[in-house]
Amino acid sequence: MARVKGDHQKLKLLYLAKIFEEETDDEHRLTLPQIAQMLAACGVNADRKTLYQDFEELRSFGMDIISEREGRDTYYWLGVRDFELSELKLLVDSVQSAKFITDGKSRELIGKLEKLASRHQAGMLQRQVMIAGRIKTMNESIYYNVDKLHTAIGGDVRIRFQYFQWNVKKEMQLRRDGAWYEVSPWGLLMDDENYYLVGYDAGTAGSEGTIKHYRVDKMLHITVTDLPRQGRGEFESFDMPRYTKTLFSMFGGEETKVTLEAEDSMAGILIDRFGKDLIIVKTDEDHFRTSVSVAVSSQFFGWILALEGKVRIAGPAHVARQMKKEAEKIAAQYG
Repeated sequence: MARVKGDHQKLKLLYLAKIFEEETDDEHRLTLPQIAQMLAACGVNADRKTLYQDFEELRSFGMDIISEREGRDTYYWLGVRDFELSELKLLVDSVQSAKFITDGKSRELIGKLEKLASRHQAGMLQRQVMIAGRIKTMNESIYYNVDKLHTAIGGDVRIRFQYFQWNVKKEMQLRRDGAWYEVSPWGLLMDDENYYLVGYDAGTAGSEGTIKHYRVDKMLHITVTDLPRQGRGEFESFDMPRYTKTLFSMFGGEETKVTLEAEDSMAGILIDRFGKDLIIVKTDEDHFRTSVSVAVSSQFFGWILALEGKVRIAGPAHVARQMKKEAEKIAAQYG
């Protein structure tokens, strides 16, 4: 008597691949009867002989179907995947820690990453998320802003947008009284867990254009124009990593070559901040000097203050005077 086929027999290999991807991993394996039972629940009939053939078909397709005999049973599971569990954990933590992605979009992205692991491993990824609560952006549109910015960069055209800041009422307050910004986008960068657009602002008539950066999560109503980008000459010699190193928390200021004198124990801190190309000159047994290019700002002075006197500004004199005024201003606030 002929065997009655299931309702979804033509989908057999697809269901079988799904079972291996979702239900198996190195720690969770299935026997032939278990696999046949799962297929039956999907409306697919399978016997031992045809399953052997199906496994070979999946292997030919590129799936790493592994079998191992233990006692009287043979167990089957999916071995190598596109992403290892450790790699998925790294990606999940990156998504969760990124301040520029909202909580809602973080959960959505992590849910998609979980589908790249087995059902059992996905639970491990979710537990990792539970221990990593961080402050996130409140601007849901950033997800789509990034796509528009890449479109403009790829299309070699300018963008228009409005820019906002949060006020004391926790409301979005448009800068420049709501006036539109017109910028030529040239690159995106990450700094201090935030996403920034680096672009060229041609300025008004009679003024010089400048390279500026903008927090992507504070950009609103981005429009991709058909106007060609400006600033190509400036960006041909633009060094993005160097630009990032000169800024502190992406606050701009006049770029200045500053000489720092520091205790030897601060070498690692300065190398982490400015890179291994830092030139270190010993001044005595316990101290050294180095020169770095920085955008002089209150954030830079705050960074120096946070180093508890172990790093001081040795020059130029006008920057040292600014540092002194900053310290006096802070001291005055505390009487």
